[in-house]
Amino acid sequence: MLFPSSTLDSGYNFTIEMETGTGKTYVYLRTILELYEAYNFMKFIIVVPTIAIRKGIEKSIEMLRDHFKTLYNGLDISKYAFVYDSNNMGKLDDFVEARDLRIAIMNIQAFNKDTNKIRKEDERGKILWEMLKYVNPIVIIDEPQRLEGSGRRKSASLQAIEELNPLFILRYSATHKKLYNQVYKLDSYEAYNQDLVKKIEVKTVYGSISKEYNYVRYVEFTKDLKAKIEIFYSEPGESIRLKTFNVLKGASLYELSGGLPQYRNMIVLEDPHKINGLKIGSGDNVLVLKEGENNYDVDELDLIRIQIRLTIQAHFQKQLKILEKGYKIKVLSLFFIDAVKNFRDSESPDGRGIYAKIFDEEYERIIHDPRFNEVFKKYSELFPEYKNVQKVREGYFARDKKNNEIEIEDFDWSKDELQMKAKSQEDIERGIQLILEKKDELISFEEPLAFIFSHSALREGWDNPNVFQLCTLKKGSSEIAKKQEIGRGLRLPVDIYGNRCFDSDINVLTVVANDYYDHFAEMLQKDFNDEAGFDKEEVTYDVIYMTLEEAGVPKDMLVAETIEAFKTELVKAGIIDTKNNELTKDAAEILYYEFENPVLKTYEKSIKEKFVEKMQEKGSKRIEIKNGDEEPVPNGYHSFVTEREFQKLWNELRERIVKRTVYKVKIDSEQFISECISEINDNLKFKTIRREFMVAEGRAEYGNSRMFKLADAAETSISLKDEGIEVTKTDFEIVNYLMHHTMLPRKAIFKIIAGLENKRLLQKQAVLDEVMKLILDKLTEYEVKNIDYEVIDGYVFQENTIFAVEEIERYMLDNKRAYKTNEDYKKTLYKYIKVDSDGEYEFARSLDADPDVLLFTKLKKGGLTIDTPYGNYSPDWAVIYRIDVSSAKLYFIVETKCDKEKKDLTRVEDAKIKCAKKHFAKVADDVTFDWVDGYRRFKEIVNRELTRRTGT
Repeated sequence: MLFPSSTLDSGYNFTIEMETGTGKTYVYLRTILELYEAYNFMKFIIVVPTIAIRKGIEKSIEMLRDHFKTLYNGLDISKYAFVYDSNNMGKLDDFVEARDLRIAIMNIQAFNKDTNKIRKEDERGKILWEMLKYVNPIVIIDEPQRLEGSGRRKSASLQAIEELNPLFILRYSATHKKLYNQVYKLDSYEAYNQDLVKKIEVKTVYGSISKEYNYVRYVEFTKDLKAKIEIFYSEPGESIRLKTFNVLKGASLYELSGGLPQYRNMIVLEDPHKINGLKIGSGDNVLVLKEGENNYDVDELDLIRIQIRLTIQAHFQKQLKILEKGYKIKVLSLFFIDAVKNFRDSESPDGRGIYAKIFDEEYERIIHDPRFNEVFKKYSELFPEYKNVQKVREGYFARDKKNNEIEIEDFDWSKDELQMKAKSQEDIERGIQLILEKKDELISFEEPLAFIFSHSALREGWDNPNVFQLCTLKKGSSEIAKKQEIGRGLRLPVDIYGNRCFDSDINVLTVVANDYYDHFAEMLQKDFNDEAGFDKEEVTYDVIYMTLEEAGVPKDMLVAETIEAFKTELVKAGIIDTKNNELTKDAAEILYYEFENPVLKTYEKSIKEKFVEKMQEKGSKRIEIKNGDEEPVPNGYHSFVTEREFQKLWNELRERIVKRTVYKVKIDSEQFISECISEINDNLKFKTIRREFMVAEGRAEYGNSRMFKLADAAETSISLKDEGIEVTKTDFEIVNYLMHHTMLPRKAIFKIIAGLENKRLLQKQAVLDEVMKLILDKLTEYEVKNIDYEVIDGYVFQENTIFAVEEIERYMLDNKRAYKTNEDYKKTLYKYIKVDSDGEYEFARSLDADPDVLLFTKLKKGGLTIDTPYGNYSPDWAVIYRIDVSSAKLYFIVETKCDKEKKDLTRVEDAKIKCAKKHFAKVADDVTFDWVDGYRRFKEIVNRELTRRTGT
């Protein structure tokens, strides 16, 4: 929805915003016919920026001709529409003189210069350009943002259009630079929510890097002018893993890595730069990385192979799913390649380029794989020639005047087609013509062709709705992460009869790229949000509508007047400006402003809260995120009637839990070494070393704030061929590494290594890390089994860390993450107790209500820590329970594992609980420690202890 405008800006220009793939061409062709039928407007000029778009319009007119005939009393639009050709000026003459509908389709290049033929006097003394001005045509601009240029002044193209004296101008695009009198908006968010386009699924492929390599990736140039890099990192007892750091000049990669030898002497030489990159010195060598690059030279053809494999597999899986659901929809896959010769190579004996060879090999393998060939078994009549790889794949490329496939010399992904040479544009046009001629046939199962290879230059010429897989076979393929390019596959599919399919379960476009997922996601998200004009600080119609709706304003009152009234309140409060509706101060400032509108005043408090919440969701920086509109809830001490008695209880509890302990372990070394050898040998017995590639996969989605984002990736790996093992580590180096990470004696490590059957595998860092973890796990298992604790005399935990006052936020109370204790009961020191779950909240409430609980408290995390072989452990609760009316009491330390059964406890959880029991048995013989899944189990433990203590 749009805010109403009180005035017309920039003359009779009107903006129609429609998401790519939602039928923009259909809408403006239909608009022409409606204006002709309803108002007898007859002269229309469709202005296009590129040949590719013009060709698409021609094809649409051809395909929609019969459809429009049924809607407009047999009117044949193809008889009234023509493409302007400077070599055939007669049609434009007819356009001016005819007293009936005429639709001229013109490239902007045909009339935006004084030298254009249309502006010159012809042999009859006529200047067609001047004649066009007198008919006041209605101008429709397709993709107007491409005609506006980058300067502040109007471009020559826009000036030329205005010279035509148009009756009015209609601007159609998904990505307007400027909005002139916007009358309609169907943006990415609405198209996505209304299932008018395919959803997007991303799969990225990248090499799995050997952990011995001095790998560095320049992830991004940060806002605080640092370089975010990714390198390998090691810490004692942990496997080597990838970790990111923000660095400046002088940073030592060796120190950052935790002392990994491959980074020795690697220093950041200069402060990073977004354009010039990051310079890292290593001895006499200098490594220069651009943003997004890394120094790992992976076999590019292996990556290409996996991309092709994934695309073919996804293709067959999608085709089977569609047919199983009863749709007669043929699936297509599109491959963007970087060079024609990679598909069609005249120097190769069989004419195939390397990509074609890889495709053929992978296709042949997959069609015989039972996991993927079920579609051919079940629906063989639809795919009679599926085994003929020559017929299922084809390439479409730019062509010269002799119809030879050629490379586009000056093609650059960052350039607009208009910036290319005239010859290049003509060559692209010929290639597009071929691909469009095949468009209708491709949706039929009678045509076996299903896998299309195309040069990137044809990106805007390809818009077949049945493309379900889009694969870019080129280095640095985040370049394909552009809304316009991916838009080629977002159109909803059609069946063999031309019927559109609206089933969101199958309408998913899979994009396969060779890039790191985080980098690809960042590029794609940025481009989608930039193209959509997403502004974190803008208060849109939708933000106000959702604010009022969620604040409880009745549906019948959610009308334009109410929306406008709230916008007016925001302007009066100085929260937003009047020009762009952007925040000018913290959104939370609305909390201190009194509404004037009587309707809004009824829901004032909730409207203010929801408005702040909505701007938080948008990611606005003009807001105090931490506490929203509420000050922290003051958490303090209860005021007790019997202070002395309570203090006595508190002291008793404190004395029983503040003592520190240290653990000791007795291990049978020979048995331990023997079991380590046996377990490692079993683990390595059938291990092979293969080249691994990681595949990261995630879906795109829109949040309530309309921000486009990719979900966190799910990662899998794909292996290619066995990898040779090169001996680079001595036994001494291997032993030193294991000693450093396990803290075991050198002699024990040598004995373990000597007993291994496949010691050569330890040359691979990944295997060495695996062995290190096996040894550590076995050591921990032995330690827990044989552990004992001793109290350290004179050393205690600090009371102020165990019983520290927790800071309570208002949202914690609203969401049951803080329990307000009953002041009448006086059972705990603090008014509020911070909890981690609904189960803990109910446990606190039950303790508070139990008349036999004398005192309870939640122990602050990290305040009381028990040292265990699995790391430090902190229990949750301390409770004093009354045995009888006299002074007899029970003391409990409780670990809450709410809604878990004993069998659900992890191995680590169970081991830590066992260690804690031994700890508390040493610090106080009258303290019972155990875990509970809720209040009922706590009472069972109490009753057990009562029986043990009293014998009843």
